[in-house]
Amino acid sequence: MRIAIYSRGIENNQLQDIELLISELVKHGAEPVFYQDFFNQFYSAVEINGQYSTFNSSDDMDTSIDCLISLGGDGTLLDTVTLVKDTGIPVLGINYGRLGFLANIGREEINSAVEALLDRKYVLDKRTLLHLDANLPLFGDVPYALNEFTLHKSDISSMIKIHTYLNGEFLNTYWADGLIVSTPTGSTGYSLSCNGPVVFPDSASFVITPVSPHNLNIRPIVVPDNTIVSFEVEGRADTFICSMDSRREIVPKEIQLAVKKEDFGINLIRLNENNFLQTLRNKLSWGLDKRN
Repeated sequence: MRIAIYSRGIENNQLQDIELLISELVKHGAEPVFYQDFFNQFYSAVEINGQYSTFNSSDDMDTSIDCLISLGGDGTLLDTVTLVKDTGIPVLGINYGRLGFLANIGREEINSAVEALLDRKYVLDKRTLLHLDANLPLFGDVPYALNEFTLHKSDISSMIKIHTYLNGEFLNTYWADGLIVSTPTGSTGYSLSCNGPVVFPDSASFVITPVSPHNLNIRPIVVPDNTIVSFEVEGRADTFICSMDSRREIVPKEIQLAVKKEDFGINLIRLNENNFLQTLRNKLSWGLDKRN
């Protein structure tokens, strides 16, 4: 079994965890394959026996890779979407960050996580991706996102007007700092911080949430994920920000944009004892009440 390992970086207090992860994988007969930049950061500081393969980009992620382990927070796991692309390679997130809603396996669970992974005692959660279509080339060969697509005003410019359409039918004009279209996975991210609803991962929906709207009667709305959501933007500035997860581009206001459900999804590995409701309660303190 070949296990790819990706991380943005590593702190000194995490070196022992890296050694443990490598030893556990090797002990169970798995072959670790490290992201090259990550490997360069730790190889001289960690005791490594033998030679290990590395990869540099999504082009190296072929069918020989059985799984990808993400070491970091949710932002690190979002990076893996651009690595696995449409290969179907499942992703396991081990949390080295703060919240860890997607990467919800703790560092103290490395032993049990590796054992479950190698014994295939886990559940695959297939998550929806958002696809962006535009009349200008944007985001290279990865015009899709796991969490959300966002339109936002540039820096300190005044609010923008976002004319929004569902399958070509006019929905609303948002006078706001921006607009979020999130997947169910992204409903617990940026959309949630803008008062969007939490929706279940298998709810087959998108959430459209305004950012600081200048309309008191505007609320987030949930639409089916077979809907094509398109936009026309007006504003005093000539450009605005278009983002997909943590990636962003500055685009002219004349651009034509539409988002829809991507043809493929991403597989997140979940250990059998974890589920969405447990994550809600543990990570977001859902329903926490001292009287209970």
